[in-house]
Amino acid sequence: MSRLKSVRRVVVGALLMSAFATTAMTGTAGAIVNGRDSTERYPFMASLPLTVPSADNAKGVCGASLIHPRWVVTAAHCVGQGAEGAVLDGTVRVGSDRRTSGGTVRNIDRVVRHPGYRLGEGAKPNHNDIALVRLDRPVAEQPIRIANRAGDPGTPTRLLGFGTTVEGGLPDWKFPERLQQLDTRRGAESECAPGFADRTRLCTISRKPNAMACSGDSGGPQVQRGKWGRWELIGVTWGPGDEGAKCSDGPGLYTNATAYRGWIQKTINTNR
Repeated sequence: MSRLKSVRRVVVGALLMSAFATTAMTGTAGAIVNGRDSTERYPFMASLPLTVPSADNAKGVCGASLIHPRWVVTAAHCVGQGAEGAVLDGTVRVGSDRRTSGGTVRNIDRVVRHPGYRLGEGAKPNHNDIALVRLDRPVAEQPIRIANRAGDPGTPTRLLGFGTTVEGGLPDWKFPERLQQLDTRRGAESECAPGFADRTRLCTISRKPNAMACSGDSGGPQVQRGKWGRWELIGVTWGPGDEGAKCSDGPGLYTNATAYRGWIQKTINTNR
C-alpha cells in the first residue's frame, strides 16, 4: 500500500466527539468557543481537513503548526487509527487565515506519531499526544520556533484554531471560515483536575469568561511571546483540563511541545 493511500485511511476519532467529551479513542478539543477573528498573520498556522463518511460526509478539521519548511506538528489523536469513521483528506493547508482557501496546500507524505502515545483511561488525558506530519514538498511560509521552555504559570499565551464556535455535537457544530484566536495564560497544575497537567501537559486558563478551545481545534497551537516579541510554540491542543467539562466551562489541556523538542528534531533529522 502506498504511503499516501495509507495516510488517507487514517482515522481521526476526535471529530466525532461531543465538544470536550472524552471517548475511548482520543482527546477532544475542537474549535474556539467565544474567541475572536484573528488580528494578525500567523504564517505557521496549518490545518488538516477531515471528512466523516458516517455523518453524511460532514467536513471537519484538526489544527497543526509549521515547525520546518516540510513538517507540521499536531496531536497524535488527530492522526490515530480507530473505528470512529473520520478520515484525513490527505492534505495540509499552511499559512492561511481561512479554513478552506488561501495559503499553501501540500499533500501528506508521512505521519510519525510519538512512539509512547497511548490513550488515557476513561476521561483522563492521553499520554505523549503529539505527532509530526511531513509534507510532500517544502512551503515558503515561515515556520514557528519551538520555545526552549513554556513560561511560568501566569504567562500570557494565545490559542489559534478553526474549531467549532458552538458547543455540543454533530450536527450542531459550526466551523468558522476565519481563523479564531483566544488570549489565555499558563495555568498552574493545580488549576486543572488532579492528574491532568504535568511536565508534558500544560494547564491553560482563558482570560475571557466562557471561552476555550473546542471540537476541531485539536492539534492546533498555543503560543507565547519570545525574547524578541515573536510568537513561539509551547503547546499542542489536546482537550479539557477537567473531567466532563464543556468547552467554555473549564480549563484547557495542551501537550507541552517544549518537552518534545529532542524527539521532534531527531524525527525530522532521520526522515529527510
